[in-house]
Amino acid sequence: MTLFDPRPQPKWHWFLPTSGDGRNVTNVVDVAGQQHVTRNADVAYLAEVAKAAERAGFEAVLTPTGSGCEDAWVTCAAVAQHTERLKFIVAFRPDSAQPAWAAHQSATFHRLTNGRLLVNVVTGGDPVEQKSFGDHLDKDSRYRRTGEFLEILKRSWTGETYDHEGEFFKLEQGGLRRKLEDLDPPQVYFGGTSPAGQAVAAHYADVYLTWGEPVESVAGKVEVMKARAREEERELSYGLRIHVISRDTEEEAWLEADRILDGLGPRGRQEGPGEVRPHGVGRSGEMTELVQGSNRDDLVIAPNLWAGIGLVREGAGTALVGSHQQVADRLLEYREVGIDEFILSGYPHLEEALRFGENVRPILDSATNSA
Repeated sequence: MTLFDPRPQPKWHWFLPTSGDGRNVTNVVDVAGQQHVTRNADVAYLAEVAKAAERAGFEAVLTPTGSGCEDAWVTCAAVAQHTERLKFIVAFRPDSAQPAWAAHQSATFHRLTNGRLLVNVVTGGDPVEQKSFGDHLDKDSRYRRTGEFLEILKRSWTGETYDHEGEFFKLEQGGLRRKLEDLDPPQVYFGGTSPAGQAVAAHYADVYLTWGEPVESVAGKVEVMKARAREEERELSYGLRIHVISRDTEEEAWLEADRILDGLGPRGRQEGPGEVRPHGVGRSGEMTELVQGSNRDDLVIAPNLWAGIGLVREGAGTALVGSHQQVADRLLEYREVGIDEFILSGYPHLEEALRFGENVRPILDSATNSA
């Protein structure tokens, strides 16, 4: 770390596995047609994960969106009742509700949890899944809709009453009837690397999210978005979404990575990236480009950075693999290039939340507190 870091302390977040959990990569189907889920995503188990994350010192948990998992709004509303301080990063897509109703829904959640809502607005995913929900817009149109959606959402949170007529939405006397009162509005987490996505992020996001790519790639994205935000006379925070496999020694960590890779079955190794993923599961272009092999060495794309999870899992496909010190060091390198918030996960999410809190977090806190 640098000798003086003027930024606030980094924020550490965890993940709520609403498609189920287990010791292998979940939300995929192996060659035998059986899911790797050994722990169902019921309220009792998800509450255990949330409480473990709270105990481990995480500030919030990200809850995903899509047909392969439980609805994030409903799930988080249920799990929030079992925690005290933990915040919930609720992911949802602008095609799922009218923006004025989303503003009302989010304000209700925020009030009833005493300010524990954060939102991750996801422009879209796999085209097949998008159409299965009735969304037939092309990518550029979806980004324009997202921008207009966020305009209405954030404007409503201010307590203003207003009219709006845009390309996708029309409101007369829009705005919240029940205000947020003395609560700050929820922060908006958003990611997008296309020019259209960057434009939306620069204008509306509070936290710009990116995947766990090599540090140099992440640094480049942060610099691009800082420039885009300056054009909008705004400042953003920057978040990283990545898995962690942390053990007492590097050897133990790689043995765990090998076990996960073996859990994909022989087809995962022989046919290469993406072949064992079920129909309709989406993955970003950046994650796809990182998965260029099916053996352990082929999938190590930077020091301690492994792309094996991306063979089958949609979304985040990389993991930091190493000793507790090595994982902490790699996370601090991302911190050095501008990352302010980290959304982490590991299989199974219950045990790995506690493992990270007990073994890696003290190293990180010592480094950032002494900077």
